[in-house]
Amino acid sequence: MAKRIDVSGLNAYYGAHKAIDDISMTIEPRSVTAFIGPSGCGKSTFLRTLNRMHEVTPGGRVEGKVLLDDENLYGAGVDPVAVRRTVGMVFQRPNPFPTMSIFDNVAAGLRLNGKYRKSELKDIVERSLKGANLWNEVKDRLNKPGSGLSGGQQQRLCIARAIAVEPQVLLMDEPCSALDPISTLAIEDLIGELKERFTIVIVTHNMQQAARVSDRTAFFNLAAVGKPGKLIEIDETERIFSNPSVQATEDYISGRFG
Repeated sequence: MAKRIDVSGLNAYYGAHKAIDDISMTIEPRSVTAFIGPSGCGKSTFLRTLNRMHEVTPGGRVEGKVLLDDENLYGAGVDPVAVRRTVGMVFQRPNPFPTMSIFDNVAAGLRLNGKYRKSELKDIVERSLKGANLWNEVKDRLNKPGSGLSGGQQQRLCIARAIAVEPQVLLMDEPCSALDPISTLAIEDLIGELKERFTIVIVTHNMQQAARVSDRTAFFNLAAVGKPGKLIEIDETERIFSNPSVQATEDYISGRFG
């Protein structure tokens, strides 16, 4: 079941350097929220705090709360690995496991997390590939390497791998930046379908993409070089792009900086 995310007073650090400052927001279930803003403003760092990937980085630490429904993901005794099963991640560049078949790529997380009968694995892999709109393209070559697929197909394979373990939230860090326009459109169409089942958060530098795929948009910015990134405003996407509340948002969207 898709879950609501409530973030309050969140700061993230790389060693002594504060990367993002005092971010609070609510991300609604079964919706797409897009993060936009200039390079270096902390969008991807913030995204990685939502499934505790940030602390994997040397010196990475977080202050504040991230509530998934009512559970604090940074609470005492919370298992970060369990968090990452609930809050899945799709990265900027497709990263299928190169030595694994298409089938084994999708099944990898399932095998890591528990024991499944062969028939169960087969059903879940098929369902996940269908969910990623990839089944019809690969059903006759499931035993071939995932690395042999095109870039757009590889990214959909990574999405199938992410949704196979049935997360409640799906994070996407610029998932189309390495893809051609046709593959990008396929991923965007897929995001529209997946939000019926998942809470989706996407980082994108493509303003048109944010306008096309998201229900709400958050604009991040830097006060100055070397200063931490801050959330400037978050609102319905249509309002952000037509009538933002903050001048800096309008300046960024209209191309005056960034």
